[in-house]
Amino acid sequence: MSETLIAATSEFSALFPAGAALERVATGFVWAEGGVWVPGANELRFSDIPNNRIMAWSPETGLRTFRQPSQRTNGHTLDLSGAMVSCEHGGRCVSRTTADGTYEVLATHWQGKRLNSPNDVVVKSDGSIWFTDPPYGIISDHEGIRADSAIGLNQVYRLDPLSGTVEAVSDAFDRPNGLAFSPDESVLYVADSGRARGHGFGFDDSRPHDVRAMEVVDGRRLGASRRVAEVDVVPDGLRVDREGTLWVSAADGVHCFTPEGLHLGHIAVPETVANLCFGGPDGRRLFISASSSIYAIDTTRQDAAAAARKVYG
Repeated sequence: MSETLIAATSEFSALFPAGAALERVATGFVWAEGGVWVPGANELRFSDIPNNRIMAWSPETGLRTFRQPSQRTNGHTLDLSGAMVSCEHGGRCVSRTTADGTYEVLATHWQGKRLNSPNDVVVKSDGSIWFTDPPYGIISDHEGIRADSAIGLNQVYRLDPLSGTVEAVSDAFDRPNGLAFSPDESVLYVADSGRARGHGFGFDDSRPHDVRAMEVVDGRRLGASRRVAEVDVVPDGLRVDREGTLWVSAADGVHCFTPEGLHLGHIAVPETVANLCFGGPDGRRLFISASSSIYAIDTTRQDAAAAARKVYG
């Protein structure tokens, strides 16, 4: 297809319109992460973790600082009301920011013990908030504040929107990272980036670097698990489109897989990729957080999670 769009199967080309090209839309960051498109503001918001700030970029007005200090936020998503839900490394919590700027902390502890450093987050159609909690924000001062883990486990959690109760739904991962539901929410996909030991600690080839599919039981628990794909280096961010295709960020770009694990191809990116999200006026533009920059490319797909918020029809 091109030097950017590298097909592994003929189906890969259907994910992009004719002439789709990778574009760098913003740069000047240390480690760009955790993007979310906010339709109400017509802007992309994302974390620059080491610089302790949330940035915002709009096609009309360009780049601005949304919040600094940010408590070294990482992943972001929107809840059913359109408020931004954020994972904070520095605050070791999950927080919410409404359209009028009101900020509140939603979760800090599990069973009386402080969370590690919430990493990435997704909201289910019932309003529940599901997030991963690896230790990347506490093993060094690069992405957070060095500290000991109070829990001693790296788990996936569900936050009840009504009671505020935090429940552990899985401890089956080495270092759970990006996560996303299948279009019908019967499966939760979770990236395990265990091979990456954290900034300055290198890689451990004996640790996991795969994406797993976990059965969602009764809408609130996780059951049987299966490996979908092993990703070179490590998987990080994760999105699922409305047709069920997985979009997985890895060091060399964004890899696309079927739910059965067939590798369709990948988007080659010239910087190390951390995360990704769909956005733009029609929800079909893919934004990629990659080291010092944000890249974008047009696709033919929309995020399955947007359907829960009734975005884009």
